Amino acid sequence: MGITVIYGGTGGIGSAVARTITDRGNSVHLVGRNADRLQEAASTLDCTFTVGDVEDLGVFDRVADDVSDPVDGLVYAVGTINLKSLQRLTEEDYLTDFKVNVLGAALAIKSLIPAMRKSSDAASVVLYSSVAASQGFSLHGSTGMVKGAINGLTLSLAAELAPGIRVNAIAPTLTKTPLASGILSNEKMADALAKQHPLERLGESADMASMTAFLLSSESSFITGQIFGVDGGRSTLR
Repeated sequence: MGITVIYGGTGGIGSAVARTITDRGNSVHLVGRNADRLQEAASTLDCTFTVGDVEDLGVFDRVADDVSDPVDGLVYAVGTINLKSLQRLTEEDYLTDFKVNVLGAALAIKSLIPAMRKSSDAASVVLYSSVAASQGFSLHGSTGMVKGAINGLTLSLAAELAPGIRVNAIAPTLTKTPLASGILSNEKMADALAKQHPLERLGESADMASMTAFLLSSESSFITGQIFGVDGGRSTLR
């Protein structure tokens, strides 16, 4: 059995994915910026890790050197939430959001293709888009742009890397993670946002982890090139 590499392995969704799949007997290798949190997670999950920031492009080669063949799965759970009006968005905002969300995902996949080709079954890549890539929300100019690019990357690489590597994406709604804490710190605002969903709640890390675990597993062996909305119905129901 190979290993699953999780970028953003100590973040809200990444850590939930790590717990979920290790509970099912899978081995993981975590990648993140905070050495102390990675060490704590590694002690809990009995896993390996690489300390690095995806804005440092050298991290991708270091991860490829650190993991053992084969790699059965790759999860890129790194992203930004940058909510500004068009007038306030700067060139640096756009470039940073693209580098973290899209370029990082592409380079993470590229660096591990040789190891994923050695998986006994088709290796599985899971990326994260957003409901904002299919629905128009005010102040989401940069966020919607880069998550739309994730959709395009998913489809292109699913075609290019088949049949040996499957590539899918999950498009969450606003999810209760540390990354979203600034938006959700106001209880009334969080409640109002929750009620905009047909299921009348916000996403949880566990919701995304369950879908991710499915896409990493052999149970989804006939699924590639798909973007799955895990969004409480927000993208399709009124």
